Amino acid sequence: MSYQHRNADASPIELPTGKVVCVGRNYAEHARELNNPVPTEPILFIKPATSLVALEDPFDIPSGLGAVHFETELAVLIGEPLNNADELRAQRAIAGIGVGLDLTLREVQDQLKQKGHPWEKSKAFDGACPLSAFLSPATAGDLSDVQIRLTVNGEVRQDGNSAQMITPVLKLLSYISQWFSLQPGDVVMTGTPAGVGPVQPGDELRVELVDLLRVDTRVNHH
Repeated sequence: MSYQHRNADASPIELPTGKVVCVGRNYAEHARELNNPVPTEPILFIKPATSLVALEDPFDIPSGLGAVHFETELAVLIGEPLNNADELRAQRAIAGIGVGLDLTLREVQDQLKQKGHPWEKSKAFDGACPLSAFLSPATAGDLSDVQIRLTVNGEVRQDGNSAQMITPVLKLLSYISQWFSLQPGDVVMTGTPAGVGPVQPGDELRVELVDLLRVDTRVNHH
């Protein structure tokens, strides 16, 4: 089933399915938990459109490739082209706010990093980005104070706030647009708070922007 961006009422958003620009280590505590240095500028990588699946549907994870880790993130849907944009233009270009999972083949990633190779195989596989429906920016309110929470099988595993971001959302969009254009239908994943860990087939997940958006989903059995 092909992925389509959608509103909170499940109606389709008339934007193409674009690339996903992800930000690594945008929360200092998460960088530390993986023994990574805290970056002085955003670390960017891209997931292709083929990585997108609807978070509301039970989703598959790869088997036989080692641990698959969840990373819960505030997601920003882009509605206007952004290139060398300032923060004001970046704010005007936001078409929606959602929540997503940056699924990661952690052992594959570690092996690639040890060799000095790109991480794409660990981050860009089909289905690597389960993504919620999008709220209007007005509904989402202040993007510098959004609580991001993941509960796995009834246990809270991640619970962080966008106030803890090293590079806040609008500054991040502006920074990304200095390096490559953001197009309508692209999504920016803004980094994950501390607490990442593995998901298993059969796990029940609650993914939420607290008081704004909540999705109950699960990992499919193989």
